[in-house]
Amino acid sequence: MATRKDFLKTSAMAAAGLITLPLKFPYSIEPAGFTSKRPKPSERLFTSKAVEDTIREVTKALPDQKLAWLFENCFPNTLDTTVEFEMKNGRPDTFVITGDIKAMWLRDSSAQVWPYLPLTPKDTHLRQLIAGVVNRQSQCILIDPYANAFNKKPTGSEWDSDHTKMSPWLHERKWEIDSLCYPIRLAHGYWKTTGDTSVFDADWKKAMALIVKTFRQQQRKHDHGPYHFQRTTPNPYDTQSLGGYGNPVNPVGLICSMFRPSDDATFLPFLIPSNAFAVVSLRQLAEISHKVTHDGAFATECSNFATEVERALQQYALSEHDHYGKIIAYETDGFGNHLFMDDANVPDLLGLPYLGYLRKDDPLYKRTRAFVLSNSNPFFFKGTAAEGIGSPHTGLNRIWPIGITMRALTSTDEKEMHHCIDMLLLSTAGTGFMHESFDKDDPSKFSRSWFAWANTLFGEMILHMYHEHPKVLGI
Repeated sequence: MATRKDFLKTSAMAAAGLITLPLKFPYSIEPAGFTSKRPKPSERLFTSKAVEDTIREVTKALPDQKLAWLFENCFPNTLDTTVEFEMKNGRPDTFVITGDIKAMWLRDSSAQVWPYLPLTPKDTHLRQLIAGVVNRQSQCILIDPYANAFNKKPTGSEWDSDHTKMSPWLHERKWEIDSLCYPIRLAHGYWKTTGDTSVFDADWKKAMALIVKTFRQQQRKHDHGPYHFQRTTPNPYDTQSLGGYGNPVNPVGLICSMFRPSDDATFLPFLIPSNAFAVVSLRQLAEISHKVTHDGAFATECSNFATEVERALQQYALSEHDHYGKIIAYETDGFGNHLFMDDANVPDLLGLPYLGYLRKDDPLYKRTRAFVLSNSNPFFFKGTAAEGIGSPHTGLNRIWPIGITMRALTSTDEKEMHHCIDMLLLSTAGTGFMHESFDKDDPSKFSRSWFAWANTLFGEMILHMYHEHPKVLGI
């Protein structure tokens, strides 16, 4: 019989790419009796019957008890620990923290509740919670469309001294395109799933108009626009150059993003995955405007804007790589310069099909994906414990579970999906949760023990496999 030592040795070899595990290889051989890491029921911030029913259904079906344990811990983590739901003036309001940082990121809050959307038809209470996130995000955007993270109340933050237009409502004011894309994605997904249009009120429409105005300003066709950012810091990734406006761009129709989804500064301001996300989001906004709010002029404006950005991407985002041919670069400036890399934070090049920009079988995506998952990507790390994409945000040789999860979600190969799940199981260091990052050779060296986005995304991936690829889970 295989021992635990044999299992770890074999799994490490698989993670290093030395062998490929067969689909029937057990994910763990640990004994039964894993103890739940969830808060006690009385201490959970929000409980959804539909979520609890799903946890029972999936964990009962999973033959591997460690995998079932991780799903039970991770999938409800956002609801258990990060949401503050209330009714304000007769409307749902939901504030969502990221975990160990007590602030609400527009990106993270959207991504954290996204996996629960399919369950909303079965749970009115859950539907209200997500409507509350949409409503709160509208208010955040109206406070400042350039901010990435907000306080629940005007209490200020540790970043009040940043050299930008701070306010007590803001936790941080790093301009990231995806911060305005994610709320559109969530609102569109909520409407498509529930049919509820109550979230599209006057404030939501004002917020959406402000999004489009901000995107237009950051095309920088005439000037830098109103946004600039600098921070007194020894970390160059935490500030921007040239007076806080970043490196120059050629105004070709793309949108500037001063920071990446990692909250790290861009080097070339046209961040390509985020521009691709903006194309998808603008078209979703056009659909809502056409079918729900019946604002034909705004729908046409959004649709034309999406086409403009997409054409600019086709002309300026692709470049010839020495080994992989024509692929999508990570950043460009419109002058012909390109940065070849990928970062595990989504939107990234790896996650473009997940966000609806490209198909998984698109030849351009397949070539780009091959580059991303290779040593040609300077932030792809391969060690004795795992392989995967990291981020400058956490330094060298640190792999992000979000990157491994996204690799599984965008894969068409069940062996690769299995390999990703196996690496994720090894990454937890016995904590029962996903982390921000971990050392490629030693998962016990990890960052952020409470990072709800990583947990909920892991749950989303397991549900995807449960419905679409049950064989990968041994079902």
